[in-house]
Amino acid sequence: MANDRTFVIVGAGQAGGWCAKTLRDQKFEGRIVMLGEEAYPPYERPPLSKQLLLGQMEPDKTKFWPEESWGQWNVEFRPNCRVSRIDRTVRAVETASGERIEYDRLMVATGSRPRTLPVPGADLPGVHTLRTIPDSLAIRERIRAGARVVVVGGGWIGLEVAAGARKLGAEVTVVETLDRLCARALAPDLSGWLLGLHRSEGVDVRLNASVARFEGDGALARAVLADGSAIPCTLAVVGIGIVPNAELAAEAGLAIDNGVVVDDRGRSSDPDIFAAGDVTNHPNAVLGRRVRLESWENAQNQAIAVARAMLDAGEPYAEVPWFWSDQFEMNIQLVGLPDSYDATAVRGAMQDNEFTVFYLAGGKLVGAAGVNTGRDVRFCRRLIQAGVTASPAELADPTVKLQALAKR
Repeated sequence: MANDRTFVIVGAGQAGGWCAKTLRDQKFEGRIVMLGEEAYPPYERPPLSKQLLLGQMEPDKTKFWPEESWGQWNVEFRPNCRVSRIDRTVRAVETASGERIEYDRLMVATGSRPRTLPVPGADLPGVHTLRTIPDSLAIRERIRAGARVVVVGGGWIGLEVAAGARKLGAEVTVVETLDRLCARALAPDLSGWLLGLHRSEGVDVRLNASVARFEGDGALARAVLADGSAIPCTLAVVGIGIVPNAELAAEAGLAIDNGVVVDDRGRSSDPDIFAAGDVTNHPNAVLGRRVRLESWENAQNQAIAVARAMLDAGEPYAEVPWFWSDQFEMNIQLVGLPDSYDATAVRGAMQDNEFTVFYLAGGKLVGAAGVNTGRDVRFCRRLIQAGVTASPAELADPTVKLQALAKR
């Protein structure tokens, strides 16, 4: 393997970090340059809306690897470094400081950013989004017992913040524009269960509602809804989805469609440029369609697969998507990404807060969601990956072992 090649990684988040590490694990001995806009080395984002927010963890504990690892692996890690341009004609990236770094192969791991709420007052002190360590620490600083918090958006991030704030003793109102929570990810029955959970914990959930503006004299004092009602608050957290950071790739002329369009090995429309993580629109052979995934596991595993592909090795990337969330004392896990299904089954009882819901299409399991049933969910993943056929009655029957179905 040529040792004089330079691989540049744009983005030092989870995908960028795993790409760099995997290249070294695969015995690549050339130059690796990893450029990250944040001040931190690669770190885990799930704790930002959970342990870090609650004060149960500090920023250093979120790092994937000790900071000295990058020197030990001979990776040129440059924090606080923004790439302003990809010049494909000469195969180089340009940084905001004017430096040019030539590459033989390039990885785009630019991730995503929170969608902003375009309403008056959204720039008031006290209105936040949550994506980075500084975001989480700033929100944590404002959450106190008795504090009044408005969460805009009833998706995963919003509900995790709501649960954390309630645990810390804050008064919390969730404002969701749709008629149910987590509508993008959950079926109506699970949305209903989630609504009941939050209301039972004292969260004021407003469905079919939207924020028209934020008000305050120099700092946030209230959120005014579209119906004219006002909610007093000193903190608002906006969690209404994320946007892939695909602008750099688009300006370079790469194919873009809800992210950077790549093949099943992470290769973009330019054969020397690859991409992984939240920013990619990639084919998934298990699901039979293209997807853009916003998950911890995809950022890691796709980056590992694509790093191998950069070395002309490895296998096509196609895994059953897996997502998880902790809210109050509940662990919620989802596998698969069913866009349609014709039958469902439930194992356990929703009222007991320990159950698994199965989604089937044409007799095959295409998705599952579990509450405090992580073991079930793991076996469901195997069933989906293998394309196993099962009946709703079998899946609902607790005496039928899911691992036995996986051996068919």
